[in-house]
Amino acid sequence: MRAPSLNFLKKLLSTPSPSGQEEKIQEVCKAYAKPFVEKIYKDVHGNQYHVVNPKGKLRVMLAGHVDEIALMIHHMDDKGFLQFQAIGGVDASVLDGQRVQVHTDKGSISGVIGRRAIHLTDADERGKPMKMHDLWIDIGAKDKKESQKHVSIGDTATIDAGFVELLNGRVVARAMDDRIGAFICLEAVRLLQGRKIDCAVYCVTTVQEEIGLRGATTSAYGCEPHVGIAVDVGHATDHPNCDSKRFGAFKLDEGPIITRGPNINPVVGRGLIDVAKKKKIPYQVEGAPRGTGTDANAMQLSRGGVATGLIHVPNRYMHSPVEMVSLKDAEHCAQLLAEWICTLKSGMSFIP
Repeated sequence: MRAPSLNFLKKLLSTPSPSGQEEKIQEVCKAYAKPFVEKIYKDVHGNQYHVVNPKGKLRVMLAGHVDEIALMIHHMDDKGFLQFQAIGGVDASVLDGQRVQVHTDKGSISGVIGRRAIHLTDADERGKPMKMHDLWIDIGAKDKKESQKHVSIGDTATIDAGFVELLNGRVVARAMDDRIGAFICLEAVRLLQGRKIDCAVYCVTTVQEEIGLRGATTSAYGCEPHVGIAVDVGHATDHPNCDSKRFGAFKLDEGPIITRGPNINPVVGRGLIDVAKKKKIPYQVEGAPRGTGTDANAMQLSRGGVATGLIHVPNRYMHSPVEMVSLKDAEHCAQLLAEWICTLKSGMSFIP
């Protein structure tokens, strides 16, 4: 991966962006995309559009969401400890003992998620998963009055876990879901530089996916695409204690996961696979017999319907502070998107 792209990915993954607070990360996306697009704008919801060839008659939407699961402060006790609730699908079992950043109007403040030590826990309770209401955030305050000087009800917190490079081009960070998808969409736009395309491309870094596909719902309505691809993470099952017969067999370094099923337009699905074969891009196939729970859901059902596809990046340990993907897979995903866009022609039909 070229250095500017890797640096952009690192910055994406180090910028906290809970659902509803995506402003800072959209600035990161804007700065990177500006040389590659003709137009950048935001809507009232916070979605950001990066547009190539806006006069094209065939409108294509690429969607990768930039929000992440997080925590929201909803109570302070008299001793200054902060109670919180989940923003999105947070797993309480990976929270205790984590360092966090609490994001306030005055800036971020450090804290830790506390729990009773094992020594103070009854034997029959040891080893059991913690419940979220039994945890708290400790910012070191002496009492409630001091906490209130720094933190307000409704402030958010994210796990303080940054970008780490491992062996064999594997990288780890919190919020790979779905910063890697947003990265891939913008990389695909970069790869279109200098190539003739017969469509308008709206690359949308969507918001609030983790709390109900909200950004994709409004942005798909707003740019009114004929066809669209959502890029999100999918479960890599190539690790211990994961039943591939139940969840499918998906591996890191084996390429993008192309989804088939009722959420996917057959013309789009076949087109992605045909391009992968022709360009010798490795790929894997997922069967999804219902709605996928991704931005592809909202895109497909927008207005009179959008011909929708879905590409997953294999991801180990989803919704944890150590989500792992392969840079090789990310590059292949971006290549597949760019090559597929180059096959699209104005007036082509996506009716099955």
